[in-house]
Amino acid sequence: MTKLIFTLLMACAVWLNAAAENYPYRSDCLWVTVPDHADWLYKKCERALVEIQFYKYGIPRDAEVEYETADDMMEADGHGTVRLKDGRALLDMGTRKTPGFRDLRLTAKVDGKTYSHHIKVGFSVDEIRPCVKEPADFTEFWRKNIEEMRQTPLTYTKEKAPEYCTDKIDCYLVKVNLNRQKQAVYAYLFYPKNAAKGSCPAVLCPPGAGIKTIKEPLRHKYYAENGCIRMEMEIHGLDPRLPASMFNDISKAFNGKENGYLANGIDSRDRYYMKRVYLALVRCLDLLTGLPEWDGRNLVVQGGSQGGALAIVAAALDNRVTHCIVNHPALADMAAYAEGHTGGYPHFNKTAGILTGNNINTLAYYDVVNFARHVKADTYMTWGYNDNTCPPTTSYAVWNTLACPKEALITPINEHWTSDDTEHGQMEWMLKRLR
Repeated sequence: MTKLIFTLLMACAVWLNAAAENYPYRSDCLWVTVPDHADWLYKKCERALVEIQFYKYGIPRDAEVEYETADDMMEADGHGTVRLKDGRALLDMGTRKTPGFRDLRLTAKVDGKTYSHHIKVGFSVDEIRPCVKEPADFTEFWRKNIEEMRQTPLTYTKEKAPEYCTDKIDCYLVKVNLNRQKQAVYAYLFYPKNAAKGSCPAVLCPPGAGIKTIKEPLRHKYYAENGCIRMEMEIHGLDPRLPASMFNDISKAFNGKENGYLANGIDSRDRYYMKRVYLALVRCLDLLTGLPEWDGRNLVVQGGSQGGALAIVAAALDNRVTHCIVNHPALADMAAYAEGHTGGYPHFNKTAGILTGNNINTLAYYDVVNFARHVKADTYMTWGYNDNTCPPTTSYAVWNTLACPKEALITPINEHWTSDDTEHGQMEWMLKRLR
């Protein structure tokens, strides 16, 4: 009963405070799903039982629920219906003979409306291993490209961004030149006001996926308020001051299903779009370590989703990085679908013809799992089990590959989001471990 009450309270908190698929904001209806293992984890061949509950206005409803079961992100392999009694029913999710996750997908029609929910549980998750293999020349490929990039001297522009300055912090917009082709990325650079020379840890924050402006530049202002330099970057070379309508137009034109940047040039490791992006991370770290205010010791990368992937890439490519903070990393085990297994965002299995010979070879040079095994920095990683964007299977593939000092915050109920408290806690984790 205690476990049930706790889970219900957790669910209600998320329902009230987060806009997520499982818990829509201000919904009249609430699902509660309670696995018979409190940590949502099982051993291989162990059966998982889940109590499902459905409430409308907080009152249990005896709806008929259609359900299907499936491996994580895969097509359903079982289905049925169950009638709730006093708003409750017990369902058998089945099991797995191999390490990974199962997904229970629920649908109920109540008062003429359809409500959906799902829950994932894991089996022998510490045994999850990626499908992707590291190319023999992986390290040499990236060493040569970094060396070539650095043949072009680092240059950047820097101008005050008063709209993001406060009584405690100063903000600057920087444009960082990347190469001889004069490609660039933009970033907002936050400082503690009147920062002394050699006093500040530096934090690089790459963005989540998409073609968009730098999201809410002040949302992590507490890093600068606590003595850090923080760099919020974009990856496409688009001035974040452009109107939102222009970003929308650019995204529609150049980030569709068939022409998205994550598939651009994918047939060649040398022409792939993300090559410039990965190298830009090192360029931005070069900038941060050249600032007189940097303390000369602590260099941190932090991000979520695509940004989490890029944080791992940066930590692997640059041994100056001391701390790596990651939420549900994307770009992990991307080609696993080609072998019939769960793969990571951007889920290339949904686009015909992507996961083929040359493309798969290219992806191996850019897959986050192959970077993870080269990370030496202290790493803090968090992920949720109900995530359908960066599924828990691929998060575990990354986590189990990391061989560095590492800590995890696992939040089973979460989908593709983290709470403000979780993100603030990441900064606190970092501050306690500064050198």
